[in-house]
Amino acid sequence: MFPAGRYSCRAHRCIRAWKSVQTEHFAPQVYTALHRRTCSSASVPRITTHYTVHPRDKDQRWEGIEMERFADEADVVIVGGGPAGLSAAIRLKQLAKEQNKDLRVCLVEKASQIGAHTLSGACLEPSALFELFPDWKERGAPLNTPVTEDVFSILTKSHRIPVPMLPGLPMRNHGNYIVRLGNFVRWLGEQAEELGVELYPGYAAAEVLFHEDGSVKGIATNDVGIAKDGSPKDVFERGMELHAKVTLFGEGCHGHLAKQLYKQFNLRESCEPQTYAIGLKELWMIDEKKWRPGRVEHSVGWPLNRNTYGGSFLYHLNEGEPLVALGFVVGLDYSNPYLSPFREFQRWKHHPFVARTLEGGNRIAYGARALNEGGLQSIPKLTFPGGLLIGCSPGFMNVPKIKGTHTAMKSGMLAAEAIFPKVTAESTDSQTAGLHVPEYSEVLKGSWVWKELHSVRNIRPSFHNYFGLYGGMIYTGVFYWMLRGKEPWTLKHCGRDADQLKPAKDCSPIEYPKPDNKISFDLLSSVALSGTNHEGDQPPHLTLKDDSIPVSQNLALYDGPEQRFCPAGVYEYVPLETGDGMRLQINAQNCVHCKTCDIKDPSQNINWVVPEGGGGPAYNGM
Repeated sequence: MFPAGRYSCRAHRCIRAWKSVQTEHFAPQVYTALHRRTCSSASVPRITTHYTVHPRDKDQRWEGIEMERFADEADVVIVGGGPAGLSAAIRLKQLAKEQNKDLRVCLVEKASQIGAHTLSGACLEPSALFELFPDWKERGAPLNTPVTEDVFSILTKSHRIPVPMLPGLPMRNHGNYIVRLGNFVRWLGEQAEELGVELYPGYAAAEVLFHEDGSVKGIATNDVGIAKDGSPKDVFERGMELHAKVTLFGEGCHGHLAKQLYKQFNLRESCEPQTYAIGLKELWMIDEKKWRPGRVEHSVGWPLNRNTYGGSFLYHLNEGEPLVALGFVVGLDYSNPYLSPFREFQRWKHHPFVARTLEGGNRIAYGARALNEGGLQSIPKLTFPGGLLIGCSPGFMNVPKIKGTHTAMKSGMLAAEAIFPKVTAESTDSQTAGLHVPEYSEVLKGSWVWKELHSVRNIRPSFHNYFGLYGGMIYTGVFYWMLRGKEPWTLKHCGRDADQLKPAKDCSPIEYPKPDNKISFDLLSSVALSGTNHEGDQPPHLTLKDDSIPVSQNLALYDGPEQRFCPAGVYEYVPLETGDGMRLQINAQNCVHCKTCDIKDPSQNINWVVPEGGGGPAYNGM
């Protein structure tokens, strides 16, 4: 896996075992309750078998198993092959080339290919790209669709109220490009490889490693060859360690390693809790007569009520065939446990203003991903001994613009410029074994990223008022459009999204129409279009801290909201085989890695950890 001829035969056997496990089961599988029923004689059926919950040193089945890990050294290790991580890697190599320095940069990505887990709308603001590659057009960057038309609407159940897109409003897209972000990320990966960055797709960073002084030492990739019951298979092999002077964490929204770092270094001590949304997306091939390349449509309102934050997008791509990208975003601070973001999305497509575009078309892809919405107030401390946070992991998304790629890229570039002098210095005055680079926070706060986020800091929390959506729109029109965010106050969010659900007894169930299989569809057929696949015989990576809580709390108090907020059918409540109650069933193979369950679970009992590397969705240019 890792180049250099430094490894013993045992290390090479480790690599071969990785590959054999990754290819053992390759057919996409979507399981229903019938396929996944299990029995248990215990009073609480055992659900979680993952070693992060059940330590192997207390399990007799692991006695005598070789647990040594092989290690490699780099100057910089980057976790995550998204816009931030790749931009950081590229910028580091650009600086090394300019200054004739020898610099080893290694990037690990849990997806089987660079860009395979990337999902976004996406309307790209090219400011950071111009800085990274002024000649991006000559390099063939896949930005094929400049925005030619902006449409914004407030929807009622059967009508549309047009809203003019005045210059200066955050959602005005003049100068931007409609892109398939997975294709753009794959292109960034090609540029990184040309510069000498070592890319390792298919290897999930599972653990943060620490020096004795507490500073970050690097990461370890996940172990492979573990059976579903938590026992070692014959092909079991430990992951490998990557050590570095500095490790950059660019995992994307709600990164599982970032969660550990928040606790380890108390990084969220002086910021508000992050707040999130879930974004669902489909790609359609439509009737060419309805195709308007460069047209950008956004809407708010129906089918959501005024107190549920969210909206939609519909983008007409210009890639040689009549493609449109459409999606629906729901803020995860909603209160009704009966709400299903997926079914709200399917219902929205039947609005007359939307359905006219889709009628006669063909849906070809589906996916979902959580996104940060906390803005400036929710950004944690970004640096700590041995590492720093970049991109959507700490949360640099500009929510009213519905854009975060340009800010993520810029954060990665600034991180590279801040750490480069220290990682290339012949001697260092660092007080920790892992280099601490607080200069990154300083340069970020002096950049256009911070200025941009500061100007829109009050727009998202302004929706928390009696009038909800409409009060927020009035605030945006008065204070942002007129003052550009210069008001001398900063509004607060309402706390963690997980704490916002009301008990089911205090809410009304939502009746959703059945899908017609022409414009709207069921959940499992949608997941099948995501290309999602995981090795079937591995412990579920949706782990529970306590297996009894789903039934005793989530089902009892909230009527099992995880079976509705999950956009992939991972969670189901099914009858016990004894017929005297219910149990939670986790269909982990369906998981599209959106992280919504980890965020919205009202008991905060779900902990998302990485599955075996290479598993998950295959978005192919979403």
